Amino acid sequence: MTAISTLYRRAMMMLGVGRATLTNDAGGIQQIQYETPLEVKSNTPRMMEFGFSSSLPADSDVLIAYLGGDRSNAVVIASGHKASRKAGLEQGESILYNMWGMHVKLTETGIEIDAKGQEVNVINATKVTIVASEEVFADTPVLKCSGDIIDNAGSNTTTLKNLRDVYNGHDHVVKNVQSGSSSPTSEKPGEKVQ
Repeated sequence: MTAISTLYRRAMMMLGVGRATLTNDAGGIQQIQYETPLEVKSNTPRMMEFGFSSSLPADSDVLIAYLGGDRSNAVVIASGHKASRKAGLEQGESILYNMWGMHVKLTETGIEIDAKGQEVNVINATKVTIVASEEVFADTPVLKCSGDIIDNAGSNTTTLKNLRDVYNGHDHVVKNVQSGSSSPTSEKPGEKVQ
């Protein structure tokens, strides 16, 4: 075998396509078990971009690089799951999705988040700030807050609880009372604001 044919054979063996059967996401690098028509190989490292991580569903397609054309030295460098892939994106759009259909979609006209009827949680934040030039609108049957609410926060320190306490404890002077020198007041509100 000549050196050129050896080089050609190695070049042809540098990439392969397989199917992921197991994913181990413990440790510093994810390990994939994949199968091809020629082999089943475990503990194959999967390279991902910094700041993004995913765990492959079974039967995901994987692109395998065989370093130096050596089939025993494999790395998974790309992956896809046909059943979950979000299709129909417009040019320039990006989407982050999972196999259950949830997604965050970046479009030309805005950002769409679809939780597919599941919870959305923002956790471990010391402060969350929303800056909107027009309004913040919540279309929900109930809006709950576990702490105090302050409106006009830049110029006001009174909470809604303070306002409730004042309202529930207030009364009024009854004017134009004809008899005596007393200044009677009305009863406090019968139905208190909770």
